[in-house]
Amino acid sequence: MEESARRPPLLPDRMHQEDFFVCDIFDAVPKADMASMEHPVFSISTKPDRRVRRYENGSNFIEISPSAKGLATVHDRDILIFCISQLMAALNRGETVSKTLHFKAYDMLTATNRPTGGESYSRLREALARLQGTQIETNITTGDAEVLDGFSLIDRFRIVRETRDGRMQEVEVELSEWVFSAIKAREVLTIHRDYFRLRKPLERRMYELARKHCGQKRSWRIGLTRLQEKCGSTSAGWEFHRMVRKIVTEDETHGHMPDYAVSFDEDMVVFTNRNTMKSTAAAPSWIAEIRLDSDTYDEAREAAPGWDPYYIEQEWRNWLVTSGKEPPRKPDLAFIRFCMSFYERRGAPA
Repeated sequence: MEESARRPPLLPDRMHQEDFFVCDIFDAVPKADMASMEHPVFSISTKPDRRVRRYENGSNFIEISPSAKGLATVHDRDILIFCISQLMAALNRGETVSKTLHFKAYDMLTATNRPTGGESYSRLREALARLQGTQIETNITTGDAEVLDGFSLIDRFRIVRETRDGRMQEVEVELSEWVFSAIKAREVLTIHRDYFRLRKPLERRMYELARKHCGQKRSWRIGLTRLQEKCGSTSAGWEFHRMVRKIVTEDETHGHMPDYAVSFDEDMVVFTNRNTMKSTAAAPSWIAEIRLDSDTYDEAREAAPGWDPYYIEQEWRNWLVTSGKEPPRKPDLAFIRFCMSFYERRGAPA
């Protein structure tokens, strides 16, 4: 047999690429992962932050180390929010996703309320470098994965196409397994689109904490010292107090903080729900007054693996309205039982 007859008609594929997810869901609802909403992963400094920081909360710890370019910032986080939002929208539509994403730089900039001039593309490149360069060591799990080795927020990035004047057109980002595990486990929360309109990094961080801890509850209170720890601020105590006081004063005047009004009550900072989020309509007052312990949410994750406990909590509160049930004597226990029943009916999320 002649050699030409034995050869396949096509040359070997020498340009194999990993599967990647193309970001094309233009109305994706902004979402952020709960782990970095809870813990001070991102710097709120307006100058390059090159200090190693360690945060401990009970048995959990997280240590964040900068690269030569500094720690990833709260504004750099916008890239992750964009990626998480795209992947969650695709999951909700039943699509298959990958931790490698391909998107147009212009789409990311407009989705996060950023200008699209030449300087914005340079800043985007710098943000990607800080996200890749920032190293994390933690025992905080996302999904069922506990990653004890050092890792970055994104494993790599690549500018796929760039214009002659240096503006990037298309970007490829590979998320870390830590972030991708949170997405697959739906450990995310919806955030208000006006989050991207907040000018100050501290305002954004305070909103994240309120969204995580207050949620749909009427209010949430936290001491200034504890708030400073959770914000990751390295300012002197008096300076941090001054910055928070200014945000409170501006919010009293303009009402600019999304979803939650912020105020002082002596040495406590109080976040009060503005009821702008989708909530239970015509609910009896006692339902809104139910307060679940923070440990209950951890138990809920065990009772309904893979589901966002805050999503199930809203389903539970809706059910309390429609079922006409009396107030539960032990709300935390009642909620856990609901989670178990919810998981029996629905199974793991698709």
